[in-house]
Amino acid sequence: MMSYKILLADDEVALRFLLTETLSDEGYVISEAEDGQVAIDLLSTHEFDLVILDYMMPERTGVEVCTWLRQSDNGNRDLPVILLTAKALEKDKEKAKAAGVTTYIVKPFSPLQLLDTVEHLLQK
Repeated sequence: MMSYKILLADDEVALRFLLTETLSDEGYVISEAEDGQVAIDLLSTHEFDLVILDYMMPERTGVEVCTWLRQSDNGNRDLPVILLTAKALEKDKEKAKAAGVTTYIVKPFSPLQLLDTVEHLLQK
């Protein structure tokens, strides 16, 4: 089985730990970023199969990271991007969609819900 590489960017240490454990247990290789700028740095230097971004992070938001990614000539630019957020307003969803976010998951969510979404996106 191929080990898919996932970038997980979230400033909440406890949530990052929970999601890393959940995804790692399923065989995914996880790289973690604690803010949006670290996510951009990792996307600039490593190849991934999928990106998970928190909406509200220090340095750069998940939407800003996704906008940068989609406009770059980076090899990761066409990857599926999951945005995790507590912002459930329609205008926030529209902003995320305009940035190129593939899927939007509203907090609170179950780690198993995220796992199902990751598996679905990687099967495409």
